[in-house]
This record gives sequence, structure tokens and C-alpha cells, in this order.
Amino acid sequence: MIFRSIAIASAIASIAQAASEKQGDGLVRMKLTKRSDHEMVADHLKRENDALRLAMASSGETSHKVVLRGSSSSAQQQLFEDQAELVAEGKSENVVIRDYSNAQYYGTVKIGTPGQEFTVIFDTGSSNLWVPKVHCKNCGYWFIHGGKSKYDNSKSSTYVSDGSDFHIQYGSGDVKGHFSNDKVTLADDIEVTGQMFAEVENAGGLGVGYMLGKFDGILGLGFEGLALGGAATVFKNAIDQNMVAQQMFAFDLGDNSDGELTFGGYDDSKFTGEISWVSLSEPKYWQIDIENIQAGSFSTGVTNGIVDSGTSLITGPSAEIRKIAQSVGATANLLGQYTIDCALVPNLPDLEFHIDGKAWPVPGKDLVIQASGTCLFAMMGMDIPSGPQWILGDVFMRHYYTIFDYGGKRVGFATPN
Repeated sequence: MIFRSIAIASAIASIAQAASEKQGDGLVRMKLTKRSDHEMVADHLKRENDALRLAMASSGETSHKVVLRGSSSSAQQQLFEDQAELVAEGKSENVVIRDYSNAQYYGTVKIGTPGQEFTVIFDTGSSNLWVPKVHCKNCGYWFIHGGKSKYDNSKSSTYVSDGSDFHIQYGSGDVKGHFSNDKVTLADDIEVTGQMFAEVENAGGLGVGYMLGKFDGILGLGFEGLALGGAATVFKNAIDQNMVAQQMFAFDLGDNSDGELTFGGYDDSKFTGEISWVSLSEPKYWQIDIENIQAGSFSTGVTNGIVDSGTSLITGPSAEIRKIAQSVGATANLLGQYTIDCALVPNLPDLEFHIDGKAWPVPGKDLVIQASGTCLFAMMGMDIPSGPQWILGDVFMRHYYTIFDYGGKRVGFATPN
């Protein structure tokens, strides 16, 4: 068999019909589109508005008109400020275990024979593959981005029933379904047979973020220790079935441009200098030890974090994020996120991650997602019981070509071109 590395653009599938580009290096590239910062901020503001409506409903406020900025009533404004203060003080009871509402990069995958195409988040922070099935509840509506693509096992000649339960508990509720087996195809060249995946019957636990999101499902790229049902990951099966040359994949996330995910190796034309390899501290997540995280006078000391393509922001313990936010003038909202006066952005300090004796900075100006006069602070508090302390999401990964070495149980960072 001829081995080859496969590159998939990690972005929205709105132009998934774009032709694959094959070059002399053996890579296959699918050029897609990145979700825009404007859309990210617009969705954030809508979720913020919805959250205030819910808070008002629970408090007995009956007004149906909510204006978050400008001419809101004093009662509405006070409620917003009270709820935001709880978030800022770390007293909010809503614990988000996994939140895909901020996901910014998507790609496509096909399931079955003939292939049924789905837009998925390639997520190094989880390990299962799931997509909605036909007649799925709380799985989007046709008038929102044209609806979700839904898997129909009756239309696949390679479908094999499993039937065991699939059940994930998210902070906002359950996601339920059942496991099945079928062929999974990446970029037309990697065909994984007998892949165990979940057909989701009810996605209510993902809430409005899933309804509004432009993705159908999740393709986990973590380790088997995170997988429900004992399912092998798509990448592990690709390795076992000799579909990739090396036990590696790599992300090149362009800043306000296309992204690219390469399976079977890494593309040395995407970066300059040497690769800095860091061994995993726990090969379940892509978790590494961090010697220090520093921003201005703030410093964490020794901690840990995971490198996570499924999280757009940088997250950390709520108390730590609150200190950073307060030091730069960012204010909390109902969603547990922070906004900042856009005029302050040029003066934001760099955020430095000290990993294996080397500093990996994220410039202060890139710690915001800015659009239409709103600046969303790209750091969020998240407390994960018995889990990683920090999540180095897309905001970090956009600055460094990132290689995930499954066989070597390590990650590599390099400076992109």
C-alpha cells in the first residue's frame, strides 16, 4: 500500500465542494473557510441576550424586550449586573464540562457507503465520533444554517448495528444516542472500516450553542482513555489499518484565514526553525506540564494544561482568569466570559506559557476576538474537577504549528511561516 499524509482544512464546510489539491509532497489539501470573528462575536451576543432572558424569567421579570446595552431598564440592568457579578466571583452554579459554542474551525467527514457527509469539529479534547441520526431531537432546524446533516443507516451498505447506549452528561444536560459501526472516510483517501461511532438521538445537552453552530457532530482525536463505550478513535483505527504513514497529525490554524489539519505526519513547509517536543504528562488528554503562565504581574507557578483544538478560547481556573481579567479591565457577563473596552486592546500584556524551559507567548492584542465594536476577551474561567487546569485552545494554537504525536505520546510546537 502507498502511504500518504492527508491534510484536511479545519474550517466551515460551506464550500466543501472545493477541489482537493495534491502536490508533490504527497499531501492532499481541502481548502475550506474559517468561521469569521464577526460571526463568533454575533453568536456570543445572542447567547448573552438569551441568558439574560432566562435570568429574568427565573426572577419573575415579565418584560419580553431585553436590551443589553443602551436603553435597558434599571431593573434589567441591575439583574444583569448581579448575575455577572456572580460569574465574576466564581459563584455561578452552571458548570460547563464541554462547550462547543465557541468552536471556530470545522472540517468534513463521510460516514457509510455511499458516504454521507457531515461537518465536524476535529477535537483533540475528546475521543468519540458522533453525529445526529435521522429524527434526532434538539438537533437544529432547517431555517438555521439549512439544518443539520443527519445519518441514515438504512442508506449505507456497510452499516453494522451495535445498539449499546451512548450517553454524555454536559453541564447543561444530556446527549443521548446509541453506538453503530460503519465506514468513515477522511479527505477521500483515508477509509477506516468498522468504525464505532454514535448516532445521537437527542442533543439537548449542548443547548443553543449546538442549534446555532455550523457543525453536525464531533470527531474526537484524544486517546482511548477518554472514549465512551470502549470505542477506538478514528485515528487509532487509521493507524491499525495502515492508512497513515506516521502516527501523527498536525494543525496549522491560520489567523483570519484558512486552517489545515494534516493526518499521517506534518508539513515542514508550514513552519520555520526546529520543532520543540514536549512529552505528555497524561496520555489520555493531550496534557502537558506547564512551569508558569504569566501576564503582566500575574503568575501561576507550576500547573498543567491540555492542547485542545475543540476549544476556541484559552481557559483556566475561574479564580485565575478573574485575576487576569480584572488586571486588564475586562468585565464578566452571564455566560462566564469577559468583554473588554476595545480602546484597551493595544495595551494588553502578552500571555506567556513557559513549557519545558521555553516561553511561548500569545501577544496581548490577540487575546481578544473583535468585531462590530465589541471585543470579546479570549480567556474564560472553567473549573474541571480532577481534570486539567488550563486549556490551550485555538487562540494559542493559531500562533504555533502544533503536532500531535500519538505514537510518541508528545506534542510539538514550531513557529509558523
